[in-house]
Amino acid sequence: METTRHFTATVYAVHEGAVALHHHDRLGKWVAPGGHVDRDELPREAARREVREETGLAVDLLEPETTVVAEAGRELPPAEHVMLFDVNVHPDGEVGHQHVDFVYFGAVESRDISPAGDDEADSDAWEWFAPADLRASDELESVVVSLSTEAIDAVASR
Repeated sequence: METTRHFTATVYAVHEGAVALHHHDRLGKWVAPGGHVDRDELPREAARREVREETGLAVDLLEPETTVVAEAGRELPPAEHVMLFDVNVHPDGEVGHQHVDFVYFGAVESRDISPAGDDEADSDAWEWFAPADLRASDELESVVVSLSTEAIDAVASR
């Protein structure tokens, strides 16, 4: 079986020491804003677009320094992490679909969530989680807790 892979971008958006997560009905779990990278987008552009569509907020992504100089191109600022997620696993264990996820950290200027895209989760599906809330929740996957906490720390120290 051939595995199909799509590029995605996820943003752990932070405001005053808390990160925005929403409960994704179809997936049945809490996730940060994100989605597929369109054919004409770079991953950072997709990250900003997804935050705007899903929350109505503009995100200021952290900008890691780059050092490579290229005459015919440029180095793209890297994501904080690049993850590989199995999306469709068949009963025999074969993986039919995966997401190569560029994970970014960023700051937003408010907690006023007002989704701007079509078919987005309602604003009441979103919650802001401080580190203590993340650690206390038994509904969050460990990777979400880890990346959320890391994002909060990274935004605070910039």
